[in-house]
Amino acid sequence: MNFVFFSPHFPANSTDFCDRLQKAGATVLGVGDAPYEGLNQNLKQALAEYYRVGDMENEDQTLRALGHFIHRWGRLDRFESLNEHWLELEAQMRTDFNIFGTKLDFVRNLKSKARMRAFFRKSGVATVPQHRVTTLEEVLQFLKRVDYPVVVKPDSGAGAAMTYKISDRAELDKFFAEKPADTGFVMEDFVDGLVVTYDGIVNRAGEVVFAASTRYDQSVMNVVNTNGHMSYVCRREIEPAIEDAGRKILKAFDVRERFFHIELFQTNKDGKIIALEVNMRPPGAWITDAMNYAYDADVYSIWAKMVVKDEAAPSPRGKYFAGYASRKDHISYRHDHAAVLAAHGDKILRSQPIEKVFSKAMGDYAYLMRARELAELRAAIDFIHETKA
Repeated sequence: MNFVFFSPHFPANSTDFCDRLQKAGATVLGVGDAPYEGLNQNLKQALAEYYRVGDMENEDQTLRALGHFIHRWGRLDRFESLNEHWLELEAQMRTDFNIFGTKLDFVRNLKSKARMRAFFRKSGVATVPQHRVTTLEEVLQFLKRVDYPVVVKPDSGAGAAMTYKISDRAELDKFFAEKPADTGFVMEDFVDGLVVTYDGIVNRAGEVVFAASTRYDQSVMNVVNTNGHMSYVCRREIEPAIEDAGRKILKAFDVRERFFHIELFQTNKDGKIIALEVNMRPPGAWITDAMNYAYDADVYSIWAKMVVKDEAAPSPRGKYFAGYASRKDHISYRHDHAAVLAAHGDKILRSQPIEKVFSKAMGDYAYLMRARELAELRAAIDFIHETKA
């Protein structure tokens, strides 16, 4: 298999995906804008060839890179980045070169939150009332149906960028006065609940070969807008209602040979599951590694063997609770790094600064931990996040 990996140098865990592809028997061909000399050694060893482009947003340069690979290596079997930013470019390349995978006509359904709703309705999973933001008059009509508060977000986007809770007419008028004219928005009824996920890998036949579920402790929208810290816990078992909703959504979208990251609301009042959005990529914010730690698994390898060999080993069982806790540089914390390691070092598996491009949501510094019992993990997260009086 000739596998073209777009942006193999960023984000950092792209190296793990390339490494496992190479170990599974694929010829991994990289396209990126970083100098070859700057790639880490593990990535260099995984790549059969690397083609540097000057601008990864320039479609013509990517076309030339793929043409070069075809001349050198023959037919290209896959083109992926596993990154939402490149979703449309990936699909365009697959369409232009007739490469297996999601094509341009379907990707627009994955990029648009408004288009997703048709698939949610098909799945039978409940979803929140939504309105595409057009004129103020039409929005006011929508508000007569749902009332305040509501949430506005870009129709196409990720990471809670430009996502706001609107609680009254003054905030609505401010949003209309300041919103970018070149960005389409949708408005949704506000749900009093937290985001839970259904994450995993589905094979060529549409079968789930691995799955896990994570619960966020805070709204990512609030984390971004208040410049706060965040935390989540990857559970060792998936709640039946979450798994049922996730599988119904996968079936409605007819997902095949992909990672998936499905976001759902779980209401605080009664625990009801409501569909939020679907992403056909690995989850971000170190969740792939949290899944590995919770299940004693290697999801990079599970995915690579599924792609290259159409192989599916028995899905591992969860053994631990894996948690993530971030810190922001501007917040004064009661316990310094040394104190955190002294108190909870037996649970901490990884701690390091976060790349600046992700820090608004993920934090400036983060810890990834695991424990047999949820109470142990919660104590560590609370210790890390405790602030000075």
